[in-house]
Amino acid sequence: MKIMKKNDWKDRLNIVYSTNPDFNYEEDNDEEKATIDPAKQNLRVSIDKKNRGGKVVTLITGFIGTEEDLKELGKFLKTKCGVGGAAKDGEIIIQGDFKLKIIELLKKEGYTKTKPVG
Repeated sequence: MKIMKKNDWKDRLNIVYSTNPDFNYEEDNDEEKATIDPAKQNLRVSIDKKNRGGKVVTLITGFIGTEEDLKELGKFLKTKCGVGGAAKDGEIIIQGDFKLKIIELLKKEGYTKTKPVG
């Protein structure tokens, strides 16, 4: 069995050339942040209808944590409200105007610093 050398040229994109013999390539390690405790999360709940074809959505922003935990919280909120939505890029979108219900649900789940916006 032959072990192949890892081809790491993709890790060095946007680096042209360096004449410095002591130069080391800095690799971007975009590791996800660990999910912090719900009591320390500063979530903001707002109503939004910009760029959504006139449809109203409830927007939850400020989540700090892994994408998996964000999707899990989004699924919980969508199930409790009985509607669709999405969870990505640190925000949760719930279809419809559920601002007060979502604030109440989040506080019951331990997100005590949840605040309404607007």
